[in-house]
Amino acid sequence: MKSTAMWKRVSAGVAGGALLAGVAGAAFAEEQVGDDNSVDVSVSIEDTGEGTLAMSVAGTSTSLAEAESGDAAVRQFDGALPTVTVTDTRTAEEIPEGAFWYVLGSASSFVGDAGQPEITSDHLGWSPVLQNDDGSGNVATGGDVDTVMDEGDGTPNDNVGLAGQELLAMALTSESAIGSWEASADLTLKVPAETAPGAYSSTLTLSLFE
Repeated sequence: MKSTAMWKRVSAGVAGGALLAGVAGAAFAEEQVGDDNSVDVSVSIEDTGEGTLAMSVAGTSTSLAEAESGDAAVRQFDGALPTVTVTDTRTAEEIPEGAFWYVLGSASSFVGDAGQPEITSDHLGWSPVLQNDDGSGNVATGGDVDTVMDEGDGTPNDNVGLAGQELLAMALTSESAIGSWEASADLTLKVPAETAPGAYSSTLTLSLFE
């Protein structure tokens, strides 16, 4: 009796499979009805690997506005560097012994939009500011960088502007600065009063090193 029942089930399954195959063959032979419909498939894969040291900048541009220079022979333009954030998600064990990170900035010459003579980048200076200083001293800013139009005070950054790479901020050690740190800078452009009028643009490049 068991054999007979099993045979009936197998026979029914085979017959059903043959019927489905026949229907599928007929369906594939027909023309498509209507337009295609699409489904966007997305997935979020969390990073479970090692931590990283990375830098981001809050904006891709900034502008300078004229300010009082206090000197009839000098025109001054002030602005601010977009916030620069350095984030270290590594553990202390992942950081090389004695490592420390630092951010440097340098500017290109200001180029006029109508063929005016370039304004060299030593005319642009900055005053770095640590925006989330926790008082620990684990992260510090670089010193003020004067422009070529300033009188100077004999410091290492005297009258050089941002023609070379200048320090924005640095960690005493990477291990002591795990977390997120924000820095910016007040920007100052000083040019001779007789500088040709018009729009000028420069690129300020920021680089993170360890």
